[in-house]
Amino acid sequence: MTKDLSTWLDTLLSELQGIEVRRKSSRRIRVDVQPDALPALLELLRGRASYVHLSAISCVDWIEENEFELVYHVWSYEIGSLVSAHTRIARNPGVYISVYDIYTPAAFFERDIHEMFGVFFEGSPDMSKFILTEWDGPPPMRKDFDSEAWVNAHFDFQDYQPDWLTEIEAKGGGVAVRPDEQRFSRRDVDAS
Repeated sequence: MTKDLSTWLDTLLSELQGIEVRRKSSRRIRVDVQPDALPALLELLRGRASYVHLSAISCVDWIEENEFELVYHVWSYEIGSLVSAHTRIARNPGVYISVYDIYTPAAFFERDIHEMFGVFFEGSPDMSKFILTEWDGPPPMRKDFDSEAWVNAHFDFQDYQPDWLTEIEAKGGGVAVRPDEQRFSRRDVDAS
């Protein structure tokens, strides 16, 4: 990004109140924005700064702060730079507005975040499951999801000792830590 474009973008972003802009490099910019100002930021970036490509929306579960951080990555082919807009929402109830009307691909990312973290995006065209269609557990990417407890509650442990492994073990190789010696052992299932 040339210095002129950089100055122009900084001036444009200064039109919004309550945002913090940090340059990570000449081509990467981080913007921290309050949830109610994010749509205005995205509209500004798309409409006036040519950031027409929504590369991704990612989610971070900040469980100790009781918040989710949503990160919107938008790319400008003309300027050749990426803006990552970070905003935080309350973990409970975990509801935010869809930006589908600004970036159509948002529907895919919002659906994924809903499935994996439980965040509901109001106004998104489809919040149904599409990867974990038969999943009946809590959103698996939340930090309070206990995968070990869930596996122990839903699956039976089976010894797995195929001939090829027996042969490897006979030669001194094989499994370094046997399942019954591991933390997620069968003993926990038997105790419950």
